[in-house]
Parts: sequence; C-alpha cells; structure tokens
Amino acid sequence: MASYKPVVIPAVPKLGEKITQDTLYWRGYKVGRAPGPGQRWSPSVSAGLQLPSPAPAVHVVGFLSDKYRIFSGGDDYSSSLWDIPSATEIVSYSEHSDYVRCGCASKLNGDVFVTGSYDHTVKVFDARTKSSVMTIEHGHPVESVLLFPSGGLLVSAGGRYVKVWDVLKGGQLLVSLKNHHKTVTCLCLNSSGQRLLSGSLDRHVKIYSTTSYKVVHSFNYATSILSLALSPEDETIIVGMTNGVLNVKHRKPEESKEKPQKKRQPAYRTYVKGRNYMPKQVRRSEQIKPGRCILRKYDKLLKSFQSSKALDAVLEPHIRLYTPEVTVAVMQELNRRGTLRSALAGRDEKQISLLLTFVTRRVIEPRFTPVLITVADMITDIYQPVVGQSALVDKQFLRLQEAIGREIDYQEELLEVLGMMDALFATLTEKRATYLEENKSNENNSGLCNLNM
Repeated sequence: MASYKPVVIPAVPKLGEKITQDTLYWRGYKVGRAPGPGQRWSPSVSAGLQLPSPAPAVHVVGFLSDKYRIFSGGDDYSSSLWDIPSATEIVSYSEHSDYVRCGCASKLNGDVFVTGSYDHTVKVFDARTKSSVMTIEHGHPVESVLLFPSGGLLVSAGGRYVKVWDVLKGGQLLVSLKNHHKTVTCLCLNSSGQRLLSGSLDRHVKIYSTTSYKVVHSFNYATSILSLALSPEDETIIVGMTNGVLNVKHRKPEESKEKPQKKRQPAYRTYVKGRNYMPKQVRRSEQIKPGRCILRKYDKLLKSFQSSKALDAVLEPHIRLYTPEVTVAVMQELNRRGTLRSALAGRDEKQISLLLTFVTRRVIEPRFTPVLITVADMITDIYQPVVGQSALVDKQFLRLQEAIGREIDYQEELLEVLGMMDALFATLTEKRATYLEENKSNENNSGLCNLNM
C-alpha cells in the first residue's frame, strides 16, 4: 500500500510591502522593557521656577535657541514669550481664535517660533515684532507643527493630513500627505533630517522620506497614538498611547564588519593524513532509516477518510484567520476526492455561519476565488431548503451576495478602464507599414521611374 502524502499548500503570490533598506532598518527596532506595575519614569526636580501664565491650561512650552527665553501657548488663545532670568513675560500674542495646542522654535534664529491652533491656522512669530510675521491656513485643527533644522521648511499635522510648507517662499504649500485614516496627532524628525515620522489615532506610525515624501515604512500599535519621540542617535523610538502605555522600541547598534584574517595554509601532514583510510563496512540492518514524516491534525483525519472532521480542523480560529491558504487547500483536496459536499452537509446553524463568514471574507481574494466559488455553490445547493428558518444564516447569505455583487461591479469597472486604456494606447502608437505594403510601394515607385525615362 502506498504511503500517505500530506496535503500540499500552494505558495500563491500575495501582495505585500516591498523590502527596501528602510524596511530592514526600521524593522530593527524591538520593544524594550517597560516600567513594571506601580513604576513610572519621571524627571527629578531639584529647584522650581513658576511663571504666572494667564491661560487656564498651558498645552505647549519650548525653549528658544538662545536657551534664556521660552514660549508658551494654551486655552486662552494666546502665545506668550517669557524671560527666564527675570521670570517676566516679554510679549504676548493674541492672534489665534481657538486653543493653541502645539508649537516649536527655530534652531537657527533665536527669535522665531511657531504655534498651531484649533482655528486651523499656523502662525510664525518673531520676538522682535508685535505681531505674527506669517499665517498659514492648514484647513483642519492643527495638532502638531515641526520646523526642519534648516528653518526653511515647516510641517503641520491636523485631520488626516500632513502638509509641508516652504517658509522662504512665504508659506507656499509643497506637498500634502494623506496616508493616515484618522487624525494625525504628532510629528518627529530623525537625527539626519532625512526621515519624517507621523503618529495617528489609526494606531500607525508612518515614516516618510524627506526627498520624495513617500512612505518607506510603518509601525502598527495596539491603540491610538498621542505622542512620538526619537532618541538623538535614532536608537530608540518612544510612543505614548491612549491606554496609558508607553511603548519603547530599541534598535541594536550595527556591528562593524571586520575584514576576515587570511587563513593559514595547512601543513603537509594534513594532506597525507588518512591516505590509508578504508571505509567501514556497514551491515544492511544497521543502515539509518529515513526520518518519519510528522502529519498535522487535518492530514491525519484525511488519511483516515474523516472528511467532515478534517474540514472542522482547518476552520479553527488559529488556522482560518492566520493561514487561510491551509483551509482553502484542504477544501480543494476534498473537492478533488469528491467528498467536499458530504463534508459540508449536516452542519448546525453555528457551523454554517462560520463557513459562510470565511467564504464571504476570502472569496474576493484572487488566489482563493476559484476554490471558494465552488464551495459557495455547494453550500447554496445544500442549505437552500432551510433558507428562512434561521435569521443568522440568512444574514450571512445576504452578506455573501453583497460581497460577490460588489466584486462583480469592481471587475466591470476595471474592464471599462482597461478598454479605455487600450483605445488610448492604440491612438498613441504609430502605424507601421507591413512588409507587403512596403514591397507594393517600392514597385509603384520603380514603375513611375520607368515611365519617366
């Protein structure tokens, strides 16, 4: 009797992220050790200096580049500039019409700082003037602002947009990025200024290249992100989330590749060693037997012709959710054997709902469509007489119908676009003469020449 061969799981191409140098670099960040229960990270304060701010709540503070003055902004719609040695307010600007929630200072000019407000504007202030020197309309409540080290580019974040402005050209919009699904809450630059990071309520941190402004990598977190920071040498990335967790990821420093030392040539005795060696004769009974193939649960059930239980085994959550290709491969094997219909029959309301949920979710994927269309047809034929007896099953059938209908509409639209593109390309291509047409034209030309002569 021939031995059982396990089910072959086909390696179907799957769309995924393109592996680049940025992908490899940012994947090097691993979650580090966080404070234990009851532990918090807090700076030690030895001396205090209190400045009497009129705002009911101060949301942003920062040092100017001279390190002797600070700016602040809060819920009173104002932005203030303070002198640290004298603990006095130098100037106050009341130009925003809503809460001031973010700000930053220029590293090159010790008098310039920027504030962002919920009134959808970003204002650039100069401590030597009594009013703002530039106003930029972001279009959404501004959550974070960031100045490039050169001071020529300004980044603002609000709503789903991250916008880059050219300050030297009077606040001209350079690029508007819309890669998040929810509000962008924080911005950050790496030490070289070549990568821009943005955190959002959609639980993602996007990393952009500052030359092309395309996403080169992204991190996924458990909950919404409120704050983001990178260490000065880009070794640690810290993210603050809405559930009170501070996520810390460390990156191991790259080890310097040393040049391998030149191997020493072996001595003469190494070459002559074992010249008289004779292999030992091994008896047939002592020969090593090939390793035994370990079968998975569904393979064991298929081997014993338990089709229904094999299908139940691949519908378990850890298989159908994370490796759906295994579930589809077993369905295809059952269909090849001709036992798929019997494996689908005789199921209760909960099992039918589970099957329909899996088919509805995966039938639109091209790699699974041929097999799951057959499964959907069999389920419809088997359980058509009981339609209307269970509200849960009826709801799943309606969802399957809607999913297939949407996919058909998408395919029709794609075919229409493909037809338009083919027509467009056909008009752009130059018409080239065929070999027969060229010969005919040459004969006509030679005939004309003979007549003229």
